[in-house]
Amino acid sequence: MKKVMEITLGIVTAVGGFLEMGSVATAAQAGAAFGYDLLWAILLGTLCLIFLVEMSGRFSAVSKHTIVDGMRERFGFPFFAIVLIGITVVLFIVLVAELAGIGLSVQILTGIGFPWWAIPVSLAVWFLMWKGTFSLIENGVSVLGLVTICFIVAAVKLHPDWGSAAHGLLPTFPGDQKAKYGFIAVSILGASVSPHLMYFYCSGAIEDKWDESYIPINRVIAGLGMTFGGVLSMGVLIAAALAFRPNGIDVQTFEQTALLMTTALPKWGFFLFAASMLFACLGAALETSLAIAYFFAQGFGWNWSENLAPSKNARFAFTYTVIILLAAVPLLLGIDPFQVTMMSMALTSATLPLAIVPFLFLMNDPIYLGKYRNGWLSNSVVAIVILISFVLAVISIPLEIIGG
Repeated sequence: MKKVMEITLGIVTAVGGFLEMGSVATAAQAGAAFGYDLLWAILLGTLCLIFLVEMSGRFSAVSKHTIVDGMRERFGFPFFAIVLIGITVVLFIVLVAELAGIGLSVQILTGIGFPWWAIPVSLAVWFLMWKGTFSLIENGVSVLGLVTICFIVAAVKLHPDWGSAAHGLLPTFPGDQKAKYGFIAVSILGASVSPHLMYFYCSGAIEDKWDESYIPINRVIAGLGMTFGGVLSMGVLIAAALAFRPNGIDVQTFEQTALLMTTALPKWGFFLFAASMLFACLGAALETSLAIAYFFAQGFGWNWSENLAPSKNARFAFTYTVIILLAAVPLLLGIDPFQVTMMSMALTSATLPLAIVPFLFLMNDPIYLGKYRNGWLSNSVVAIVILISFVLAVISIPLEIIGG
């Protein structure tokens, strides 16, 4: 039963990492601008993430190491420091976007501008981290995050042409707006294949004391959890395609995104959207904060565990305290959350090679994995992800400039 309950780790990873501010913003923009044509990007990101998350769990269950531990030991601290700087900068921007998403959700419900919520929201996230355990975060967010199923309900109620939607699962190229199409595709993949999901997931496996007996259930967790997130993201895109595209609405703000729910569910859509984004962004903020703290603690050899009292791992707790408080500053200055979110997704794409190339070496290292090393299929998938990530790293920032 305990192993079956571990499926919540996959659900919280999906709700807090797959479906969050970035995936909702990119999917809504994609649906509004190009209809169903970019569903293939969500599908590709979901498939890649299923394999990467499964590998992350397998690595921790067999080696009793996290990816960060293995990276530091296998490649040395100088290389790890480069990865640490690159990933931390991007994750910090992602955290800013998630805190902004929580603030905007509360703004929708109260009418009070989101900058006023910067400090209360940041303190609430910090308090949950300070007082909570990994199990509380894992189970609490997964249960609350189930409200995001309303995105699928909204998509179904708008009566999509399922044949056209299925056609969107195959890559197509637009006749015009190529730069915008490319940038949104890059952003969707950045929102889907985010390295911090792997760091959070493998650290969670260590927190929950996984061993080799968890390998079968790990496949189920990774498959179901990431598929759940992918389907939710597709629901957002389909709803946006039906609510915005026929009316020529180009989504540029968070408030516009809320209209995709009110179109399908006039009575409750407004509140369901706010609640969905509140819980999804809360899960993402907790997950991202933990991922950054895990990264530093594991990389520098500190004590770390969300299940320990802060006095037992003071440097770990200090890291997430500082990073959360610093992330509140841009919110106080009134940054544009939507633009920050889109930028963070593109930058995530640009840093994928830093995370995934060394990960491939670790997954084929007999010292860590023995007979559980990657097979040809897993290696092929990771090689494809690496190829995509290199391409994204080259084109993501120029596309952001050209595509707006």
